[in-house]
Amino acid sequence: MQTVIELKDKAGISHLCSALGLSRASFYRYAAPPKMTTGDKPVARSHPRALSGEEREQVLHVLNSEKNMDKAPRQIFASMLDSGNYICSVATMYRILRENKMLSERRNQVRKPKYARPELLATSPNQLWSWDITKLLGPAKWTYFYLYVILDVFSRFVVGWLVAPRERSDLAQDLIMQSCQNQRILPEQLTLHADRGSSMTSKSVAFLLADLGVTKTHSRPHVSNDNPFSESQFKTLKYRPDFPQRFGSIEDARVFCKDFFEWYNWQHYHSAIGHVTPGDFHYGRAGECIEKRAEILRLAYEAHPERFPRGCPTPETLPEAVWINPPVKLEKGNGH
Repeated sequence: MQTVIELKDKAGISHLCSALGLSRASFYRYAAPPKMTTGDKPVARSHPRALSGEEREQVLHVLNSEKNMDKAPRQIFASMLDSGNYICSVATMYRILRENKMLSERRNQVRKPKYARPELLATSPNQLWSWDITKLLGPAKWTYFYLYVILDVFSRFVVGWLVAPRERSDLAQDLIMQSCQNQRILPEQLTLHADRGSSMTSKSVAFLLADLGVTKTHSRPHVSNDNPFSESQFKTLKYRPDFPQRFGSIEDARVFCKDFFEWYNWQHYHSAIGHVTPGDFHYGRAGECIEKRAEILRLAYEAHPERFPRGCPTPETLPEAVWINPPVKLEKGNGH
């Protein structure tokens, strides 16, 4: 076999394998030099077809070059063949990338900022407002009117609204300014929460809020749950039985919204605030309503106690705090 090893460079492996009746795999298995050992530790031998360390470095340099870093190995292989070059097979390219832990994306990509989950608490009216804009269908296809609404998160009271033919930051400024004046908002008293629409994130609105001493917060992109109170209020609006499919004019939209918000603030018994109206809750009259309900229920119980097997009924309680995204510990424990 030693003679065969000496002749392989002169005669060629193919001729030797044919003469000896061996396959190439058998030839490499028997004709390859034995493993060398250093003490008890064997020294690994490389495959005769393996690339040298210098060649592997060259392949890695080609794969990660600016020209090829955004291409798959098969594309690089085809491109190099067209330019008259060959460095290794596609499988070897993948093997080298795998060994260097570079099979994942090799390009420099845009790192999108991580937006914090807003966690906002309100324990009384005029601490936390939420605002948003929704479209109302106009008289013809592709025509819309824009409804701006500012809602008190704690009381669900609509503190300001307007209908406009377009979405503009200066209109949002006017509405915020007027609402703050009507509610007599003091500096550092209020947090105003919104999504990331163009009007909400405009510099003019940001400057106005800074001048008023109002803290602004925003929802995370594409997370509707970060602004649930405005979304819920719009749903109440659009699911009303008399909500039209289209408005004939902007004046029609304004008349409808005026009647709706009058009903919503002063006649709508809101389920999230003990079935009192947002107006009574916002202006501190909800406690009297609950006391009257408790007295009526007590009289009913005293008149017919047999009808109340669980004892004297009590009215619904009013919320003491409202969260936008309560902390995880609170959410798992006491909830809202």
